[in-house]
Amino acid sequence: MTTALASKRSPRLYTPEERARRDASRWTLVQGILAPAQFLAFAVSLVLVLRFLWTGEGYGAATVSILVKTGFLYLIMVTGAIWEKEVFGQYLFAPAFFWEDVFSFAVIALHTLYIYGLWTGAFTPHGLMFIALAAYATYVVNAGQFILKLRRARLDADGNGGVAA
Repeated sequence: MTTALASKRSPRLYTPEERARRDASRWTLVQGILAPAQFLAFAVSLVLVLRFLWTGEGYGAATVSILVKTGFLYLIMVTGAIWEKEVFGQYLFAPAFFWEDVFSFAVIALHTLYIYGLWTGAFTPHGLMFIALAAYATYVVNAGQFILKLRRARLDADGNGGVAA
């Protein structure tokens, strides 16, 4: 192995002990189920939100879909924190997932702003939908972060140490 390649190698995402705890945790399966379910809720909701913004119709359906998506987000955040505690020994901001957790809070803040606005009437229906779109944009970035971590974990497991072949 060349020195240049070795210098590009990032540390493994999991220690052998953390990988064993990850593989043994029931929360790994829960996350594996919730993540695609949340993405499906997002995709349906995005269509409904855009439909409302485009046509002015379907506000109720768009609102329900945002609430469902937000419910998935809160659920995946709580179960993800439990998973992180089991695997890394702390509920949030474990070094391996620090930036993903930081960005997750931006996602949660925007979804929570939507809930606040809906609950209090602080925003117009169009304003609420634009908040939802901002929340969804941050969600897409955050989901991308996690997909990259999943890829890195697979590369580590294949013995590439985080370096793409």
